[in-house]
Amino acid sequence: QVQLVESGGGLVQPGGSLRLSCAASGFVFSLWTMSWYRQPPGKERELVASISRDAGSTNYADSVKGRFTIFRDNFKNTVYLQMNSLEPEDAAVYYCNVQLSSRIYWGGGTLITVSS
Repeated sequence: QVQLVESGGGLVQPGGSLRLSCAASGFVFSLWTMSWYRQPPGKERELVASISRDAGSTNYADSVKGRFTIFRDNFKNTVYLQMNSLEPEDAAVYYCNVQLSSRIYWGGGTLITVSS
């Protein structure tokens, strides 16, 4: 079955960096767009970034442009989110996402805390 497993979350100081990973299995990873979403405390889940199957196209939320980079390794079936210049507003649970035809799959999430 489809599995998405995030890792790399934790506590970071403002201005710091983290790299999230999402290991995928149960589908042909290289054929599908992958996305990262986040859900801050008390708020709705929002799209952070997405990357096309061949990495030829990426999209970012305005709030993270220039600070976050999404990339993927189709040999390792893994998508990454490099997060730089982290701000307190970036604190959230981050989720990996894939939509396979009509079905949407989510990972279990990884928590990012930004605090000094």
